[in-house]
Amino acid sequence: MSETFLPELPQELWRAGKLELAHGVQQFLQLMRVASAALGQFLAEIESRGSKDLYGYGSTAAWFADVAGLSRGEAQSVVKRAIALNPTRNLDGTEVPAFAPTTGAAAAEGMIGDERIDQILEILGRLTSDTSAEDRATAEKILGNLGRGAGPRQLVNAETSLLGWLDPDGNEPKDPEPKQPRREITLERRKDGFWKLNGLLDDETGARTAAALEAYAKPRPVDEFGQADLRMKCERLGDAWAELLDLAIACPDQPGTSGYRTLVHVTIGLEELKTGIGKACLDFVGTMTAREARMAACDCLMLPVVMNAAGEPLDVGRLRRFVTPGQRRALNIRDRGCAFPGCHRKPKNCHAHHIEHWADGGPTDLRNLVLLCGFHHRLIHHGDWHVRMAADGLPEFIPPQYLDPLQRIRRNTLNRA
Repeated sequence: MSETFLPELPQELWRAGKLELAHGVQQFLQLMRVASAALGQFLAEIESRGSKDLYGYGSTAAWFADVAGLSRGEAQSVVKRAIALNPTRNLDGTEVPAFAPTTGAAAAEGMIGDERIDQILEILGRLTSDTSAEDRATAEKILGNLGRGAGPRQLVNAETSLLGWLDPDGNEPKDPEPKQPRREITLERRKDGFWKLNGLLDDETGARTAAALEAYAKPRPVDEFGQADLRMKCERLGDAWAELLDLAIACPDQPGTSGYRTLVHVTIGLEELKTGIGKACLDFVGTMTAREARMAACDCLMLPVVMNAAGEPLDVGRLRRFVTPGQRRALNIRDRGCAFPGCHRKPKNCHAHHIEHWADGGPTDLRNLVLLCGFHHRLIHHGDWHVRMAADGLPEFIPPQYLDPLQRIRRNTLNRA
């Protein structure tokens, strides 16, 4: 491994001339590339020795993800690049040549960065299975040497020339098959309990996704108390994503749910469930507040596991359906959407809320059920608004005193227009 010295950084960059700045950028760029290549050599050696034997991890990528604070996918990309550029060893000690040795040599000199390396590896991966090992090695040598000073467009042009050289007659003419759209989604749970979602969609799927999110991400109208929707657009899009998930899960054709919103296991103490104070365990993968558990229990399939103070299961309940399809249809006809005053959400965007919670002995019948959208469902559970059933069988709402000192009863008149 060649020895590399850190370039001297001027104490006051604002005094540096443009040539000194440009030279500094080039020096540090080369230093970063050399360091990245050296890191790859270490990772290739760890892969050769076996990360399970060295550190107890199942793969080098898993170990490196923890060391570098990366996701498994990010770490896998680095390790995959390292193995492609550097020789490794079999279990018997025999050497496995590098997949792209010329590119690896250019990387070790700091003459090529990770982006062009990945592009070269993708081009080599697209060579046909009929390409001989000799021709593949020649193509890699051409691309590796070209990558020292080439940009992305030059490598694309080189790929076209290489394919013409390796297969001058082209493929046998046949009806073209439709290309599989490229769609990628990664979802990982962070240590703080949030989930990080990343994705890459083809143009058609991206446009459809954007249209669906925009349709549900519109700001809520200003209510009669002058309260506007203060959510940022990214927050409105996040709430729209949650609504689309609710719609998908509630679809009658959804596998495994039969049109019900599903929570497989909710482990919670009986007192926490009744009072709404404390924590519950959701499906053994995370936690939720007891209030959220009460809210989720309004309109789902639930397998309640009741615990005592020592954490021992007292009773594992049977899976039960809280709102039947027939009751749901009757609710849709009666409330015609979210029953909260001024809300315009349609029935398909609503949950069936128990006015008197089932944990408190509330029955599951139409006199104790009301349709609420996700936002107003949370408001009823966590806020100071109250809902009750009027004598005519329709729901009515009582605002908190800080909004209306007289607490005048209100109904949603939009759905009755």
